[in-house]
Order: sequence, then structure tokens, then C-alpha cells
Amino acid sequence: MKNYSSDRIKNVGLFAHSGAGKTSLAEAMLFTAGAIDRLGKIDEGNTTCDYDPEEIKRKISISMSLAPVEWKDYKINILDTPGYFDFVGEVKSALRVVDGAVIVTCAASGVEVGTEQAFKFAEEYGLPRIFFVNKMDRENANFNKVLEQIREIFGQRAIPFQLPIGQEANFKGVVDIVRRKAYTFDGEGVKEAPVPDDLKGDMENYRFMIMEAAAENDDDLLAKYLEGEELTDDEIEKGLKIGVKTGSIYPVLCGSSLTNRGIQLLLDTICCYMPSAAEGKADVGKNPRTSTEEKRECRSDEPFSAIVFKTMADPFVGRLNLFKICSGTLKPDTVVYNATRGVTEKIGHIYFMRGKKQENAEVAVAGDIVAVAKLQNTYTNDTLCDKDHPILLKTIDFPEPVISFAVEPKSKGDEDKISSGLARLTEEDMTFKVTKNNETGQLLVSGMGEIHLEVLAAKLANKFGSEVVLSVPKVPYRETIRGTTKVEGKYKKQTGGRGQYGHVWIEFSPINSEDDFEFEEKIFGGAVPKQYIPAVEKGIREAMKEGVLAGYPVVGFKAVLYDGSFHPVDSSELAFKIAASMAFKKGISQAKPVLLEPIYELDVVVPEHYMGEIMGDLNKRRGRIMGMELKDGLQHIKAQAPLSEIFRYATDLRSMTQGRGWFSAAFSHYEEVPAQIAEKIIAESGKKHVEDE
Repeated sequence: MKNYSSDRIKNVGLFAHSGAGKTSLAEAMLFTAGAIDRLGKIDEGNTTCDYDPEEIKRKISISMSLAPVEWKDYKINILDTPGYFDFVGEVKSALRVVDGAVIVTCAASGVEVGTEQAFKFAEEYGLPRIFFVNKMDRENANFNKVLEQIREIFGQRAIPFQLPIGQEANFKGVVDIVRRKAYTFDGEGVKEAPVPDDLKGDMENYRFMIMEAAAENDDDLLAKYLEGEELTDDEIEKGLKIGVKTGSIYPVLCGSSLTNRGIQLLLDTICCYMPSAAEGKADVGKNPRTSTEEKRECRSDEPFSAIVFKTMADPFVGRLNLFKICSGTLKPDTVVYNATRGVTEKIGHIYFMRGKKQENAEVAVAGDIVAVAKLQNTYTNDTLCDKDHPILLKTIDFPEPVISFAVEPKSKGDEDKISSGLARLTEEDMTFKVTKNNETGQLLVSGMGEIHLEVLAAKLANKFGSEVVLSVPKVPYRETIRGTTKVEGKYKKQTGGRGQYGHVWIEFSPINSEDDFEFEEKIFGGAVPKQYIPAVEKGIREAMKEGVLAGYPVVGFKAVLYDGSFHPVDSSELAFKIAASMAFKKGISQAKPVLLEPIYELDVVVPEHYMGEIMGDLNKRRGRIMGMELKDGLQHIKAQAPLSEIFRYATDLRSMTQGRGWFSAAFSHYEEVPAQIAEKIIAESGKKHVEDE
């Protein structure tokens, strides 16, 4: 691949609902541009962008993939992104580095929730947008219906630049409305043809709309238009370029990635209307030494800076970091500064990536996207820069995980291998977290959905040879007391020689159940010698790890040591520790023990028309509504619910709202478990209430 200047590089992301044909479209663009010599297919598992074993098996995109093409003296870096919300982290990574978005819709299915999400993301990042109505050859394809949906949902800025000639099995070409030309597709490529008579009326109507939109983006064009003069094709194109780049116009195109129709015109539209890397917004960051804000323009004469937006972990090759050069240039065998971690890194080879294939690069300029292997201390969201001109660039804001599963090895002895593999996967995926729950002893993996975690478990097996089982995590219940009691604990053991003797009287009483445990001694007259009092506290602390109801930790109680006795020869720290443990078990059993469960604070956001179902579902989950607020047509619900009821809430909420609802959860406090539910938990634990002796 030859070298391109920043003004000849276009970074474009493909975004859509899952199944709209993004990966097939990327494949068709690669084939049309001559980057590949065979058009791969999803069903055959041989596309350039979906090369992971899980992608091939599931026939969905899991990771963002890079596919550069050369077209009419431009380099277009195509970033193919997953459509499933479980892999939203990959979408966020792509959004950080592209300068424009192609939003793909299916001509049969029309606008879906993923289409809306893609548009929203592009809007948040201020990206120019093109709509591509794909699968025009498919049964039930209806361009006019989809166009109407797009304009109704996303506004009148969406304007058709093309009209299809036929649809379904009869789809054979498109009309270029701006140039008043028609193009047909056959096995030999694109041919210019007369505009069909039945489309001339629509073409002129839409061209008038296009001309008006173009004029509104340039004062000179507007003046000419208002004087009643018709704008030339070049003048219309000039106004449209401004409109697309500023976001006041969203071109709507059409085609079929499967039959490779309309792809040349899509590439032409990207080259003509989408901004180059040099025309994109300057990157803003902070100087780590002075904390002052600095800008980096996308120019090769600026100091070098780059943002790492993706990391790939390979058990044999090691880490591969993908980054966008925001300013300056980069050559192999140079030293750069990782401003995020305060270390230098040696750049070896630089690669242009096409799917999983690597091509050596002699130089990379501002605006381009490259990969580097074997950096020692560099990860996603790190800034690489010139050490003499340090900067910390704006990072990617990844969403927090919404679902967790416990993970256990299928085979004993794999624990270390699993821990190592999971750590590598967290380097790849910033929405994937691994934690250890110290109360339950379980290793937990957290992500954006059940499919997300299932895929990562499969990756763990495929890449690192570690098979695991995922299960719903144990709830970290706790126990506490509601009553007060005074009990005796006596440990006496006499064998040959020196025996064991420890004797205590302890009062147990409840305190704030959020607190751990308080210990106090009120011994008079040396009934228990001072050297044994720490052993009494230690005995209680060890015993409270396992409660009397269901074996959960006991919290929220006070223990007062107020009496006891000792033996001058047989007493020991161990004896008093055991006596205290005996008193604890008896005392807690008699002090009205209850089970506590963790309560989580939920922030649920859903379209207003789903409110009835959402509220009913929260009630079934023993949830309490704490407040509601309507913002921009979305209901923001604040609620509290037990952890045991929300393990699969991410999946259920997505199902109830067709993917339009989302939520966040954070631990709030512990509350007493209702009696009927507590009975079931205690029965399942296999523990029995310790009866009074």
C-alpha cells in the first residue's frame, strides 16, 4: 500500500443493528476496490473482518475490525463494528478514531433499535453520517418505506442521493439524483444508462430538495438560489460537502453488499463528501507536566501523538496495539513516550491491518491507523507521544459491566492458567472485568450481556486452552441479630498432664447492621486475666465468619465480655478462644438471628411506552421505586432491588424493551430477607438453626 497524506485519508466506521450487513458491506468494499480478489461470505466463514473462531461459528461480529481500501487516490480505513449491544465496547473504540459514520439499514427490516443506537452514538461524537440501505435484492425490500422511516425517526436532514432501479430480485441499478444519471450493474461492473421514465418525477422532486439543502450551507449559493437560478451540479456538490461535514445533511444511498451492487457509488460518496482525517476535529488533551489544555492538529508537522483504541492479545505473538496517529509521523525503530504510564516504548515494525493480515508500513502519518506488536507497557486508552511534547489525549469512555457470572475451571489444576488467560482478555476488552468476591470465595467475570460472557469463555478455551463453566453467582448474604442475650462459654478438657480451661460470660446485642462488630470488656477483679482477653476477641472474630442460620458472615453486633473464670495452670489463649467461640454460637442462636441480603440501587432508562411492563417487572423482583423523571422522551427510574433478583436483569430488560432500555447498578446497603424467602435460603444452605441447649 502506498503512502497517503493526511488529506487523502478517510476513517469511516460501519455501524448498524446486528444482521444489517455491515461485514458483508465491508467485504464488498474491499472486493470492489481490489483489496481482495474473492468476495467472502458470512455463511462460508471466509470474510476478511470476521475471522475469530467465535465470529465464524456464531455468524456475528464480535470485535471491531480494520479494513483499509484504496479508491480514487484516497485511502479509506473502514472500521467494521459489531451490531450486538453486548459488544458495545468495540463500537465505542471505533467511534473514538473515525471521522465519519456509515449507518447501514436493511431494506427489508428497516430501522431497528441498533440503527437508532448507531445514530445516537454518531451524534454524541459529532460525526457526519451517511445512511446505506443494504440488501435491496432481498425479498420484501422496500426503499421508499425505509426512507420514510429514516426521515421520520432521524429528521428531514436525511435526504436521498440515490433511487433504486427495481428492488428485490429485480434490483439492477441506481439513479444518481445529483447528477441526473442512472447506473446499472452486471457481472462486468457499473454501466451508465438512461434514467427510467417512471423515476424521473421522483428524481426531480428529490433533486429540488437536495438543491435547497445545498444552498442553505453557503451564502453565495443561497443568494443565487433565492434569485430563482438553478444551481449547477458542481455548486450543488459544493453545498452538499459542507452540509454532510457539518451534519446538516445525511445522504441516503442504497445497494446490495451480497451481489456487490451500489458499492462503487458508496465509495465515491465517501471520497466526495466525508471529511478527510486532516479535516476532522483537532484532538484535545492535557500536558501531564503543566496540566494545561493543548491541541493537536492532524498534521504531519505537529509533534507526534497517538491514542491506543484497541488491544489484541495472542498467546503466541503477545499484545498487538492498534492506534490512530492524531498528529505527527511515526517510523519503525523509533522510541516514543507513553504519557499515560510515564514510560518509553520502542516501536519495532509498524503494520497496516486488514482483518487479521498485517502489512509492513515504512511510515505512518497523522490521521492514519496502524498496529504495533510487543509494546511492553501499553494498553487501550494510553497516549503515545513525543517525550519533549507530552500530552494526554482524551480517552474512550467505556460503559460499566451490567451482568456477572461465577467462573470455575472444568478441570482441576487449571486455576493459574485461567487467571492468566482472563487477565489477557481484560487487556483486549475494556468492558470485561474480573474480580474475586472475598465473601463467597467465587471468581466473577462481568460484562455487557450473557452472549458477551459466553463468547469470552469460548475465547478463553480457544486462545488459552482453558475451559470454564459459567454460573449464576452466589449471593453474599450476611447474618445479624435483633435481640440481646447473655451466655456462658466454658471449655474444659482434662487429659493426662496439663489440661485446657477457658470460661467466659458474654453479652451479645445488636448494633447498626451495616457495621462489622464491636468488642468490649468489663471484667472486674481479674475474673479473666488481661493476657487472655485478646484471645476472647479473636475467638469471636473467627467464629463470626460463619453464622448459625445459613453459614454466612455475622455482622452488626456487639459482644461484651463481663465475667468468667480461669485456672492458674490449665488456662491458655487457645482455651479462651474456644470458649469465646462456643459462647458466640450459643449467644447468636438465642439473640433472634436474621438473614440479610445486599440491596442494589438501580438507574433504569426506558422509552416511556414501556413503563407499565418495566414497573410490573420491578415489583416482581421485590423492587422499590424511589423516583421517576421524564427526560427527552425517556423515563429515568430510580429503584432499589435485591441482588438475587437482578443477576439477569440486563438480558431481561433488553428483551422487554427490544434493546431500547438500559440500566446501571451499584451496591446500596443490606436489608433483612423476608421470612418466607429466608426459610428457603436456609434450607438450601443445609444449615439448621442451633437450638438452645
